[in-house]
Amino acid sequence: MLRPVPDADGAPFWEYAAQGELRVQACGDCGELRFPPRPCCPHCQSFASAWRPVSGRGRVWSYVVAHPPLLPDYAAQAPYNVVVVELDEAPRIRLVGNLVTGAGQPLDSLPPHRLRIGARVRAVFHDGLPQWVPERS
Repeated sequence: MLRPVPDADGAPFWEYAAQGELRVQACGDCGELRFPPRPCCPHCQSFASAWRPVSGRGRVWSYVVAHPPLLPDYAAQAPYNVVVVELDEAPRIRLVGNLVTGAGQPLDSLPPHRLRIGARVRAVFHDGLPQWVPERS
């Protein structure tokens, strides 16, 4: 399976994820949350930044169901979903991942017919990677 290749700006995101924490970069001057991480705030052009914890709750903004042919390591799990999740704290921040039935479950653990735009989800972590699970009502 493919693993993230962190750069200097994004490395803290992956370090926090490895600890089971979802954090996003925030401007150290204006406080605006931003993702993907970058050296300069797109709102006030400040180079100051901090990593703020977020709840990990959000909603499915979009999704796709991948079918073969795929990279060989992924083909056995197809069809599986890739979701774009809009965070509650920052609707302009959207993270990509997989919606699964529980942390560490296979990519195909949630049947495609259960996917819905707007579905409430929360972040879970497995092996240093954020995943998404349906939020219980």
